[in-house]
Amino acid sequence: MRSHEIDYRIFGNDIQVLEVELDQNETVIAEAGAMVYMEDGIQFETKMGDGSNADQGLLGKLFSAGSRMLTGESLFMTHFTHRGRSAKSRVAFSAPYPGTILPVDLATIPQGLIVQKDGFLAAALGTKINIHFNQRLGAGFFGGEGFILQRLTGDGLAFIHAGGTVIEKQLNNETLRVDTGCVVAFEQGISFDIQRSGGLKSMVFGGEGLFLATLSGTGRVWLQSMPVKKLIQALMPNGGNQNKEGGMLSSFLE
Repeated sequence: MRSHEIDYRIFGNDIQVLEVELDQNETVIAEAGAMVYMEDGIQFETKMGDGSNADQGLLGKLFSAGSRMLTGESLFMTHFTHRGRSAKSRVAFSAPYPGTILPVDLATIPQGLIVQKDGFLAAALGTKINIHFNQRLGAGFFGGEGFILQRLTGDGLAFIHAGGTVIEKQLNNETLRVDTGCVVAFEQGISFDIQRSGGLKSMVFGGEGLFLATLSGTGRVWLQSMPVKKLIQALMPNGGNQNKEGGMLSSFLE
């Protein structure tokens, strides 16, 4: 099915909110629990699957829902539809942690967009969300980073959430090495693998982790500056910022 043509606005800087404007009978799908507010006339329904194929039957819905569970997402998705009398009505969404909301027009990416397993936020009805298994051996062996991803296809708007600031890189038969948690999304022409970060000394004392993501090929890549894993570690009582805070306090007392 063709995707619904939705309009949108994004508010905020560090903790952004996506507001989607719907005409009558238009629908936007979103992760369960992502809704912030909705105006009069918006009705919502929790369903299994993305609703892109209304004739897929129960088995198809179960398979789609099961695939989402493999990515760590909820079994269900919420469908928001404008059923009111007004010409337009709005519903807004936010991500579960600070960052940037990235709008993507899937019509410009015919082969689909590969997205990290917790990166999807919302999309126009008609967007198909499938599981994507990375065939690279390294991605499967080393922690599962990049092994199970999501693939978004369609001809409408989809919205991805990233932690911190988003950086878009264009690769032209090039290779880019990235912290494994900093990859948000990439186009189909990009090969994704997880490889050892360097020699034994660098791996143990370098502070960059044991493995790095290697992106190679031709296409666009989107990176995030603060993946949720790093954010949690920084906020923990024994996290990496503890010594920094102690150092600043000592300097102040001196």
